[in-house]
Amino acid sequence: MSAEFDFIARLQRLCPVRPPVVVGIGDDAAVLQHGESLEVVTTDMLMEGVDFLVDETTPELMGRKCLAVNLSDLAAMGSRPTAAFVSVSLPRRRGRIFAERFFEGLLALAEEFQVTIAGGDTNSWDGPLVCSVTALGTPCGRAPVLRSGAAPGDVVMLTGACGGSLSGRHLTFAPRLREAAKLVELVDVHAMIDISDGLAADVHHILRASRVGAILDAAAIPIHSDVQQMPPDKAPLERALSDGEDFELAFTVSADAAATLQRTWREPTPLSIIGQITADNECRLREPGGALRSLPPMGWTYRLDAEDSSL
Repeated sequence: MSAEFDFIARLQRLCPVRPPVVVGIGDDAAVLQHGESLEVVTTDMLMEGVDFLVDETTPELMGRKCLAVNLSDLAAMGSRPTAAFVSVSLPRRRGRIFAERFFEGLLALAEEFQVTIAGGDTNSWDGPLVCSVTALGTPCGRAPVLRSGAAPGDVVMLTGACGGSLSGRHLTFAPRLREAAKLVELVDVHAMIDISDGLAADVHHILRASRVGAILDAAAIPIHSDVQQMPPDKAPLERALSDGEDFELAFTVSADAAATLQRTWREPTPLSIIGQITADNECRLREPGGALRSLPPMGWTYRLDAEDSSL
Protein backbone atom coordinates (compact mmCIF):
# COMPACT_ATOMS: atom_id res chain seq x y z
CA MET A 1 0.00 0.00 0.00
CA SER A 2 1.31 3.49 -0.87
CA ALA A 3 2.14 6.06 1.80
CA GLU A 4 -1.00 8.01 0.82
CA PHE A 5 -3.40 5.10 1.21
CA ASP A 6 -1.66 3.82 4.32
CA PHE A 7 -2.21 7.28 5.83
CA ILE A 8 -5.90 7.25 4.80
CA ALA A 9 -6.32 3.76 6.27
CA ARG A 10 -4.87 4.95 9.57
CA LEU A 11 -7.22 7.93 9.60
CA GLN A 12 -10.11 5.58 8.91
CA ARG A 13 -9.22 3.57 12.02
CA LEU A 14 -9.05 6.79 14.07
CA CYS A 15 -12.43 8.09 12.83
CA PRO A 16 -15.22 5.73 13.90
CA VAL A 17 -18.58 5.98 12.13
CA ARG A 18 -21.42 7.32 14.24
CA PRO A 19 -25.04 8.12 13.34
CA PRO A 20 -26.21 9.76 11.17
CA VAL A 21 -23.12 8.64 9.16
CA VAL A 22 -23.55 5.15 7.69
CA VAL A 23 -20.55 5.20 5.31
CA GLY A 24 -17.46 7.11 6.40
CA ILE A 25 -13.89 7.39 5.16
CA GLY A 26 -12.83 4.95 2.45
CA ASP A 27 -15.28 5.33 -0.43
CA ASP A 28 -15.80 7.98 -3.11
CA ALA A 29 -18.18 9.78 -0.76
CA ALA A 30 -19.69 9.53 2.70
CA VAL A 31 -23.33 8.57 3.24
CA LEU A 32 -25.57 10.10 5.92
CA GLN A 33 -29.03 8.88 6.91
CA HIS A 34 -31.78 11.33 7.84
CA GLY A 35 -34.89 9.35 8.72
CA GLU A 36 -35.74 7.36 5.58
CA SER A 37 -33.55 9.54 3.36
CA LEU A 38 -29.90 9.04 2.42
CA GLU A 39 -27.56 11.92 1.61
CA VAL A 40 -24.23 11.47 -0.20
CA VAL A 41 -21.43 13.94 0.60
CA THR A 42 -18.03 14.29 -1.05
CA THR A 43 -15.23 16.84 -0.93
CA ASP A 44 -12.09 17.47 -2.96
CA MET A 45 -9.35 20.08 -2.65
CA LEU A 46 -7.50 21.08 -5.82
CA MET A 47 -4.28 23.06 -5.96
CA GLU A 48 -2.47 25.06 -8.57
CA GLY A 49 0.74 23.30 -9.58
CA VAL A 50 -0.70 19.86 -8.83
CA ASP A 51 -4.15 19.65 -10.42
CA PHE A 52 -3.67 22.35 -13.05
CA LEU A 53 -0.91 24.64 -14.32
CA VAL A 54 -1.95 28.29 -14.69
CA ASP A 55 0.28 28.86 -17.72
CA GLU A 56 -1.31 25.94 -19.58
CA THR A 57 -5.02 26.51 -19.01
CA THR A 58 -7.68 29.14 -18.31
CA PRO A 59 -9.33 30.29 -15.09
CA GLU A 60 -12.66 28.97 -16.43
CA LEU A 61 -11.30 25.43 -16.84
CA MET A 62 -9.73 25.54 -13.37
CA GLY A 63 -13.09 26.43 -11.83
CA ARG A 64 -14.84 23.81 -13.92
CA LYS A 65 -12.48 21.05 -12.80
CA CYS A 66 -12.87 21.96 -9.13
CA LEU A 67 -16.57 21.14 -9.32
CA ALA A 68 -16.29 18.36 -11.92
CA VAL A 69 -14.13 16.07 -9.78
CA ASN A 70 -16.75 16.19 -7.04
CA LEU A 71 -19.57 15.44 -9.48
CA SER A 72 -17.53 12.48 -10.71
CA ASP A 73 -17.36 11.15 -7.15
CA LEU A 74 -21.14 11.39 -6.88
CA ALA A 75 -21.46 9.54 -10.18
CA ALA A 76 -19.24 6.79 -8.77
CA MET A 77 -21.73 6.44 -5.90
CA GLY A 78 -24.65 6.11 -8.34
CA SER A 79 -25.99 9.44 -7.11
CA ARG A 80 -27.30 12.70 -8.54
CA PRO A 81 -25.96 16.06 -7.30
CA THR A 82 -28.11 18.56 -5.45
CA ALA A 83 -25.88 21.28 -3.98
CA ALA A 84 -22.24 22.28 -3.56
CA PHE A 85 -20.22 24.51 -1.27
CA VAL A 86 -17.11 26.22 -2.64
CA SER A 87 -14.20 27.45 -0.52
CA VAL A 88 -11.39 29.09 -2.45
CA SER A 89 -8.16 30.87 -1.62
CA LEU A 90 -7.51 33.21 -4.55
CA PRO A 91 -4.04 34.50 -5.49
CA ARG A 92 -4.01 38.28 -4.86
CA ARG A 93 -1.57 38.93 -7.68
CA ARG A 94 -4.02 37.68 -10.32
CA GLY A 95 -6.77 40.16 -9.40
CA ARG A 96 -10.54 40.19 -9.56
CA ILE A 97 -10.92 39.35 -13.26
CA PHE A 98 -9.14 36.03 -12.70
CA ALA A 99 -11.48 35.30 -9.76
CA GLU A 100 -14.60 36.13 -11.80
CA ARG A 101 -13.48 33.93 -14.70
CA PHE A 102 -12.71 31.07 -12.29
CA PHE A 103 -16.27 31.17 -10.96
CA GLU A 104 -17.74 31.52 -14.46
CA GLY A 105 -16.28 28.13 -15.35
CA LEU A 106 -17.48 26.53 -12.14
CA LEU A 107 -20.98 28.00 -12.40
CA ALA A 108 -21.39 26.95 -16.02
CA LEU A 109 -20.88 23.30 -15.04
CA ALA A 110 -23.19 23.73 -12.03
CA GLU A 111 -25.89 25.03 -14.38
CA GLU A 112 -25.38 22.12 -16.80
CA PHE A 113 -26.11 19.59 -14.06
CA GLN A 114 -28.59 21.75 -12.09
CA VAL A 115 -26.36 21.96 -9.00
CA THR A 116 -27.09 24.77 -6.54
CA ILE A 117 -23.99 26.54 -5.24
CA ALA A 118 -25.34 27.00 -1.73
CA GLY A 119 -22.40 28.60 0.07
CA GLY A 120 -18.73 28.34 0.88
CA ASP A 121 -15.92 30.77 1.65
CA THR A 122 -13.63 33.07 -0.32
CA ASN A 123 -10.25 34.37 0.73
CA SER A 124 -7.12 35.73 -0.89
CA TRP A 125 -3.43 35.34 -0.16
CA ASP A 126 0.00 35.61 -1.72
CA GLY A 127 0.17 31.90 -2.51
CA PRO A 128 -1.24 29.80 -5.38
CA LEU A 129 -4.88 29.01 -6.11
CA VAL A 130 -6.40 26.46 -3.69
CA CYS A 131 -10.04 25.40 -3.96
CA SER A 132 -12.08 22.94 -1.88
CA VAL A 133 -15.56 21.93 -3.02
CA THR A 134 -18.04 19.89 -1.00
CA ALA A 135 -20.85 18.40 -3.06
CA LEU A 136 -24.10 16.81 -1.85
CA GLY A 137 -26.27 14.32 -3.66
CA THR A 138 -28.98 11.70 -3.39
CA PRO A 139 -28.90 8.08 -4.62
CA CYS A 140 -30.40 7.44 -8.06
CA GLY A 141 -31.55 4.03 -6.81
CA ARG A 142 -32.54 2.75 -3.39
CA ALA A 143 -29.01 3.17 -2.01
CA PRO A 144 -25.62 4.52 -3.11
CA VAL A 145 -23.26 2.19 -4.96
CA LEU A 146 -20.18 1.44 -2.83
CA ARG A 147 -16.75 0.05 -3.65
CA SER A 148 -17.33 -2.92 -1.37
CA GLY A 149 -20.02 -4.87 -3.26
CA ALA A 150 -17.99 -6.74 -5.88
CA ALA A 151 -18.43 -10.53 -5.77
CA PRO A 152 -16.60 -13.49 -7.38
CA GLY A 153 -18.05 -14.12 -10.83
CA ASP A 154 -18.87 -10.45 -11.41
CA VAL A 155 -17.94 -8.86 -14.71
CA VAL A 156 -15.73 -5.75 -14.61
CA MET A 157 -16.94 -3.01 -16.96
CA LEU A 158 -15.77 0.46 -17.95
CA THR A 159 -17.34 3.55 -19.47
CA GLY A 160 -15.40 5.27 -22.24
CA ALA A 161 -11.63 4.86 -22.63
CA CYS A 162 -8.54 5.54 -20.53
CA GLY A 163 -5.11 7.07 -20.99
CA GLY A 164 -3.60 10.38 -22.08
CA SER A 165 -5.83 12.61 -19.96
CA LEU A 166 -3.03 15.05 -19.18
CA SER A 167 -3.00 16.17 -22.81
CA GLY A 168 -5.96 18.32 -21.71
CA ARG A 169 -8.93 16.03 -21.09
CA HIS A 170 -8.41 16.15 -17.30
CA LEU A 171 -9.72 19.73 -17.48
CA THR A 172 -12.63 19.19 -19.86
CA PHE A 173 -13.99 15.72 -19.00
CA ALA A 174 -17.71 15.18 -18.59
CA PRO A 175 -18.65 13.74 -15.18
CA ARG A 176 -20.46 10.46 -15.89
CA LEU A 177 -23.59 11.40 -13.94
CA ARG A 178 -26.03 10.57 -16.73
CA GLU A 179 -24.31 7.26 -17.39
CA ALA A 180 -24.35 6.35 -13.68
CA ALA A 181 -28.06 7.12 -13.40
CA LYS A 182 -28.79 4.95 -16.44
CA LEU A 183 -26.66 2.07 -15.13
CA VAL A 184 -28.51 2.09 -11.82
CA GLU A 185 -31.84 2.20 -13.66
CA LEU A 186 -31.02 -0.78 -15.89
CA VAL A 187 -29.19 -3.21 -13.59
CA ASP A 188 -27.98 -3.91 -10.07
CA VAL A 189 -24.51 -2.35 -9.97
CA HIS A 190 -22.50 -4.18 -7.30
CA ALA A 191 -19.48 -1.87 -6.96
CA MET A 192 -18.29 1.29 -8.72
CA ILE A 193 -15.48 3.85 -8.68
CA ASP A 194 -14.37 6.74 -10.86
CA ILE A 195 -10.94 6.59 -12.49
CA SER A 196 -8.98 9.39 -10.86
CA ASP A 197 -5.76 7.71 -9.69
CA GLY A 198 -5.48 5.32 -12.67
CA LEU A 199 -7.46 2.33 -13.89
CA ALA A 200 -5.19 -0.26 -12.24
CA ALA A 201 -5.00 1.68 -8.97
CA ASP A 202 -8.74 2.29 -8.79
CA VAL A 203 -9.64 -1.33 -9.59
CA HIS A 204 -7.39 -2.22 -6.65
CA HIS A 205 -9.50 0.08 -4.45
CA ILE A 206 -12.60 -1.96 -5.34
CA LEU A 207 -10.76 -5.24 -4.75
CA ARG A 208 -9.47 -4.11 -1.37
CA ALA A 209 -12.88 -2.87 -0.22
CA SER A 210 -14.66 -6.00 -1.50
CA ARG A 211 -11.94 -8.46 -0.42
CA VAL A 212 -11.78 -10.10 -3.84
CA GLY A 213 -9.40 -10.36 -6.79
CA ALA A 214 -9.66 -9.69 -10.51
CA ILE A 215 -8.32 -10.63 -13.91
CA LEU A 216 -8.31 -7.78 -16.42
CA ASP A 217 -8.01 -8.54 -20.13
CA ALA A 218 -5.30 -6.42 -21.76
CA ALA A 219 -6.85 -6.73 -25.21
CA ALA A 220 -10.24 -5.52 -23.94
CA ILE A 221 -9.10 -2.32 -22.20
CA PRO A 222 -10.13 0.66 -24.37
CA ILE A 223 -7.22 3.05 -24.93
CA HIS A 224 -8.11 6.71 -25.51
CA SER A 225 -6.79 8.36 -28.67
CA ASP A 226 -5.26 11.08 -26.45
CA VAL A 227 -2.35 8.73 -25.67
CA GLN A 228 -1.01 9.59 -29.12
CA GLN A 229 -0.33 13.12 -27.88
CA MET A 230 1.68 11.92 -24.88
CA PRO A 231 5.47 11.33 -24.70
CA PRO A 232 6.46 7.89 -26.06
CA ASP A 233 8.09 6.85 -22.77
CA LYS A 234 5.18 4.51 -21.92
CA ALA A 235 3.30 1.95 -23.98
CA PRO A 236 -0.35 2.86 -24.75
CA LEU A 237 -1.69 0.06 -22.49
CA GLU A 238 0.48 1.22 -19.60
CA ARG A 239 -0.90 4.72 -20.01
CA ALA A 240 -4.47 3.40 -20.04
CA LEU A 241 -3.76 1.54 -16.80
CA SER A 242 -1.83 4.24 -14.98
CA ASP A 243 -2.23 7.79 -16.33
CA GLY A 244 -5.27 8.59 -14.17
CA GLU A 245 -7.65 11.57 -14.26
CA ASP A 246 -9.77 9.85 -16.92
CA PHE A 247 -12.84 10.14 -14.67
CA GLU A 248 -14.54 7.21 -16.35
CA LEU A 249 -16.52 4.71 -14.26
CA ALA A 250 -15.22 1.22 -13.52
CA PHE A 251 -17.91 -1.03 -12.08
CA THR A 252 -18.88 -4.64 -11.47
CA VAL A 253 -22.14 -6.42 -12.26
CA SER A 254 -23.30 -10.01 -12.57
CA ALA A 255 -22.77 -11.79 -15.88
CA ASP A 256 -26.52 -11.60 -16.58
CA ALA A 257 -26.53 -7.87 -15.87
CA ALA A 258 -23.56 -7.37 -18.19
CA ALA A 259 -25.50 -9.14 -20.95
CA THR A 260 -28.49 -6.89 -20.25
CA LEU A 261 -26.32 -3.79 -20.57
CA GLN A 262 -24.81 -5.00 -23.83
CA ARG A 263 -28.31 -5.55 -25.18
CA THR A 264 -30.03 -2.40 -23.92
CA TRP A 265 -27.36 0.30 -23.58
CA ARG A 266 -28.23 3.25 -25.84
CA GLU A 267 -26.12 6.02 -24.34
CA PRO A 268 -23.43 7.70 -26.51
CA THR A 269 -20.72 6.76 -24.01
CA PRO A 270 -19.64 3.20 -24.82
CA LEU A 271 -19.38 0.38 -22.28
CA SER A 272 -16.67 -2.29 -22.34
CA ILE A 273 -16.20 -5.58 -20.51
CA ILE A 274 -12.59 -5.51 -19.31
CA GLY A 275 -12.35 -8.45 -16.91
CA GLN A 276 -13.88 -10.51 -14.16
CA ILE A 277 -13.83 -10.68 -10.35
CA THR A 278 -12.17 -13.70 -8.73
CA ALA A 279 -12.40 -15.24 -5.27
CA ASP A 280 -8.71 -14.74 -4.42
CA ASN A 281 -7.08 -11.46 -3.45
CA GLU A 282 -4.86 -11.10 -6.51
CA CYS A 283 -5.13 -8.63 -9.36
CA ARG A 284 -3.78 -9.98 -12.64
CA LEU A 285 -3.60 -8.94 -16.27
CA ARG A 286 -4.29 -11.45 -19.03
CA GLU A 287 -1.91 -10.80 -21.92
CA PRO A 288 -3.18 -11.19 -25.52
CA GLY A 289 -1.51 -14.61 -25.68
CA GLY A 290 -3.36 -15.78 -22.57
CA ALA A 291 -0.51 -15.54 -20.04
CA LEU A 292 -1.35 -14.01 -16.67
CA ARG A 293 0.88 -11.55 -14.85
CA SER A 294 0.48 -9.65 -11.62
CA LEU A 295 -1.02 -6.18 -12.05
CA PRO A 296 0.10 -3.76 -9.32
CA PRO A 297 -1.92 -0.64 -8.40
CA MET A 298 -0.26 1.54 -11.06
CA GLY A 299 -1.30 5.17 -10.87
CA TRP A 300 -0.77 8.51 -9.17
CA THR A 301 -0.43 9.04 -5.43
CA TYR A 302 0.65 12.12 -3.55
CA ARG A 303 3.91 12.07 -1.65
CA LEU A 304 4.07 11.81 2.12
CA ASP A 305 7.48 11.88 3.75
CA ALA A 306 7.90 9.25 6.45
CA GLU A 307 10.27 10.95 8.91
CA ASP A 308 7.57 11.37 11.55
CA SER A 309 5.33 8.33 12.02
CA SER A 310 3.82 9.39 15.33
CA LEU A 311 0.19 9.47 14.09
